[in-house]
Amino acid sequence: MKKTLIAYFSASGVTARAAKELAKAVNADLYEICPVEPYTDADLNWMDKKSRSTVEMNHPSCRPAIAHPVTNMEQYDTVLIGFPIWWYVEPRIIDTFLESYDFSGNPSKSYCCSGQAFL
Repeated sequence: MKKTLIAYFSASGVTARAAKELAKAVNADLYEICPVEPYTDADLNWMDKKSRSTVEMNHPSCRPAIAHPVTNMEQYDTVLIGFPIWWYVEPRIIDTFLESYDFSGNPSKSYCCSGQAFL
């Protein structure tokens, strides 16, 4: 039986809402990509060059740790990955997620959220 996973990272809740709607629409399991150390509002202040998100995004090799891995990833035939856009690309925690699993042979797609829009 084919199974679909909607994996998402949401700092403000916009991507979470989109992920929940998508999971319901396609009858998929839902998994939130949570950092070991949750982001605070100060961490997400993109105007502060010393904020955690700014520092992470300025270091392409940065890989924030994920709190809880997906259990039995091999059961999913399709994985849809949602995330906000930070500095014109995916947040570094998405790179952590993508590098944590073997997606060869499984279709995976991404969707991005920006502001209040679901793209």
